[in-house]
Amino acid sequence: MLLEARLQAASEPTNNAALGRCVLDALKHFDVQSVGFYWPLAGEFDARAAISIWLTGSTQREASLPIIKERGLPLEFHAWSPDTPMKIGHHKIAEPTTGRMVTPELLLVPCVGFDADGYRLGYGGGYYDRTLAGWPGAKKPITVGVAYEACRTSALKREVHDIPLDMIVTEAGLHARSVG
Repeated sequence: MLLEARLQAASEPTNNAALGRCVLDALKHFDVQSVGFYWPLAGEFDARAAISIWLTGSTQREASLPIIKERGLPLEFHAWSPDTPMKIGHHKIAEPTTGRMVTPELLLVPCVGFDADGYRLGYGGGYYDRTLAGWPGAKKPITVGVAYEACRTSALKREVHDIPLDMIVTEAGLHARSVG
């Protein structure tokens, strides 16, 4: 049901234009220099245009995409720019061929669904949960879910390993997770 709602929402150009503006607003809000994002699958918002615009704002900014080295392991993030050569990796998802690992300050995380407490529903592979649980260093990245309003739910079923996101961005705006 959420996948269908997301596909429908993603087919509306006005939703995508608004979501792109809101992604840029979130990046401005957090004022980071390094962002990890995702290669879009069917129905997921394609953040590449927004990230390309964001990159032009400073030569210090850096974007990266996840690499799945092996199923069951945390994601690695490798440097990406609009002209980066790509290859097809695990799950038939495009990955940069740069080979240069990056530790992003902020992660844009795709959502199939989300709730007001900042929990997301993904595809069930656990890649982002595993990655965040094993993040290198003491400082975890800021996590920003990217979703469509049509995918908002009252409450998602949670498992002990689920980690809430810091913010959800939709075409309607920026939604900080409720606390308490």
